Amino acid sequence: MSELVAVIIAAGGSGERLDAKVPKALVQVAGKTLIEHAVANMAPVANQIIVAAPPGFEDQFQDLLGSEVTVVTGGKSRTLSVKKALAHVAEENGYVLVHDAARALATVNLAIRVIDSLRAGEKAVIPGLEVSDTIKRVDGDNYVTKTHNRSKLRAIQTPQGFTRKVLIKAHSSSNDLTDDAALVEERGVEVKVIPGEERAMKITTKQDLAFAERLLVGSVDSKMRVGIGTDTHVLSSDNKRALWLAGLHWPEEVGLDGHSDGDVAAHAICDALFSAADLGDLGSNFGTNSNKYAGASGVKLLTETVELVRAAGYSINNVSLQIVGNRPNIASRRAEIIKVLAAVLGDAAVSVSATTTDGLGLTGEGRGISAIATALLLRSAR
Repeated sequence: MSELVAVIIAAGGSGERLDAKVPKALVQVAGKTLIEHAVANMAPVANQIIVAAPPGFEDQFQDLLGSEVTVVTGGKSRTLSVKKALAHVAEENGYVLVHDAARALATVNLAIRVIDSLRAGEKAVIPGLEVSDTIKRVDGDNYVTKTHNRSKLRAIQTPQGFTRKVLIKAHSSSNDLTDDAALVEERGVEVKVIPGEERAMKITTKQDLAFAERLLVGSVDSKMRVGIGTDTHVLSSDNKRALWLAGLHWPEEVGLDGHSDGDVAAHAICDALFSAADLGDLGSNFGTNSNKYAGASGVKLLTETVELVRAAGYSINNVSLQIVGNRPNIASRRAEIIKVLAAVLGDAAVSVSATTTDGLGLTGEGRGISAIATALLLRSAR
């Protein structure tokens, strides 16, 4: 089975409870629409993204999301919208994630964990949170008929992941249910529940929207700090030197020279974090005059940087990384990079891109690799 992933995003909500004059997916939070947030968070793991838009808004969605996203006309229900989108999933994609634009803040880390479970052999994987409230079933007259054991209950979220074949068979049903997992369950397929995340909340009310805004930009009592970091290293003349980049080993590539392991991506992030927290830079904190950091891994330096930033009273909101060079092929391991970096950064949002310089300079001539990072930190008012 191909391990490529297609992502379907159902975006047909009306937004009535938000008092919005546009579909819910076009409501903005922190300067971007919900559908833009949802696409951006799923893009790092997706070989293909298909958005089911409300009828009449297809062109607006396409203009907003660009040509790399396939926009289709949604149906009268969520189930019908997903079924329409599923018809556009390319056969090369062995797995399909089904997501809701209303859960726009669900992180790529959650998507990666769903995909990891699929690749470990599960056919259907859904994220869920433990239920803290007591749940009771009532009859038509609102009399309690049963009290459920909440330790066995989960509040289910998206993205939900399935093998492509299982999801196609499930949608051959004529039933219209509230999520795709329910259709899969009907066919007797076991559905695995993994831990969800608070950020994957469903944005339905104005209160939800305000909470989402606070998650993204911090409360009014927070102070935002932005830092930028860069680093460049030359490729080693020693063909046996290992390449470590963004916390990963690239076994087919020649490494970068440096006092440590030469991980320019990790070093750029360190400098961005130090800059935002006003804690100096990589050299002043991990100088080459100290044998302690000779040969140190980028992950080690990044881990210590995170500890210093937290000790200074900051939390890491998000980090954006761009790697500049002809090699290696970053796209092939983008999801893996995000998973490693996010774990070190305390599950902060991480985005990774790559570019070349059209044959110009050290990187363009294939003699080295550079990285540029931007970090956003938040500090609560004291």
